[in-house]
This record gives sequence, structure tokens and C-alpha cells, in this order.
Amino acid sequence: MGNTKPVEEALAGIGQGEREGGDMRTVVAALRLAQGDPQAATVALGPVIDDSVPITNRFRLVDALLLDAIAKDALGDAAGASRSLERVLDLVEPDGAVVAFLVNPAPALLERHARRRTNHAALLAQILNLLAGKRSSPVHERSPLLEPLSESETRILRYLPTNLTVPEIADQTYLSVNTVKTHMRHLYGKLGAHNRGQAVERARALALLAPSAVRSPSRTP
Repeated sequence: MGNTKPVEEALAGIGQGEREGGDMRTVVAALRLAQGDPQAATVALGPVIDDSVPITNRFRLVDALLLDAIAKDALGDAAGASRSLERVLDLVEPDGAVVAFLVNPAPALLERHARRRTNHAALLAQILNLLAGKRSSPVHERSPLLEPLSESETRILRYLPTNLTVPEIADQTYLSVNTVKTHMRHLYGKLGAHNRGQAVERARALALLAPSAVRSPSRTP
């Protein structure tokens, strides 16, 4: 909420040993980010990220890794941000516990990551939809299309904004390449699109995908 002074005062009352633990380092990192000091945030999180200090549970580690990704992104360290973010998604994927992404929203970072090679393209799309305020009900309940998308088509649609190739999408969805191509062809027809880029733009216009965080007309390859 921007009121960082009480947090500083509370941390000052904690013993040095406890402050060196992973949990408190995560709190310090969140505080430093709120104060506009991403460099200090990465310093605080360094021992957590390299596993040299313990942290109490997986959810705290998720918080730490996400804060580290946000801080490194602010410092222009795209590779470091990507590594931390991919580790976060590895931890979150099994049960879909995405609360950390709602507490520390970074849609622009997530959208850039989605355009890179990631093992979690569908999960990223779901998180971006949540951040954009989209409810998680099935697409056919909210789609204005004359012919609703099937569940399989909806699943493939989430991968279209990424840079994953058709064989890579097939690998992640455990489908054959021909099946993925068939779903994409049906998607294009229902969306009135002639290619993948048009399908993504049309799907966003219909609120079937999160809006792009990139405002420039140019696109990152």
C-alpha cells in the first residue's frame, strides 16, 4: 500500500539471525521493491535464490523467486528474470497456486516471458487472464462467437500468443501434430482469421485471451 515505514520499524525489531533467514529476506526484498530499489531486492534474495539459506515452505520460495524475477527485470537483466520466472512456474504448475502472481502482479514481464520458449505457456495465459480481470468460467459461456470454441480448441488457443511451434505445442498438450493443426484450422475459421497473428488479435478483441501488455505496434520476434 506504499506505507513502508511501519515495515522498516518492524524489521528493526527482529534479531539479526532471524533477518538472515529466507523468509525475512523475502520480506525485505518486497520492501525494497516497494521503495523503488530493485538492486537491494536482488541482494536480499541472493542467498535464497542460490539455496544457501533455508526457507520455510514452497509458497515462500515462490514469492522469493517471483520478486527476484521482477527485480532483475527492472534492472534490465532479462536472462536472470527469465530463469527465476521459469523456476516459479515449475513450482506453481502442479497445483496452479497462482496467488503470488496476484499479490505481486507483473503482466508485462509475464507477457514477454510467454513469447520466449517456456514450458508453461498455458499456465502463463491463465495467469494473464486473471490479471486482466477475466473470470475463469468456460469460454463457451462468455464467447460472443456464433459457434463456440470446443474445450480442445480453447486449450490450443492459449498457446497461440507464444513462440512455440506446432510440434512444440503438440508435445506440451500430448496431441499429434496433425491434431493440433486441425484445432488451429478450426480456430481460424471460428475467429475469422487467416493466420496465427490474426487469430490472437481476434481472440483478444473477443476477451478470449488476455490483452497484450505491449502497446507498441511492433512485435518482439
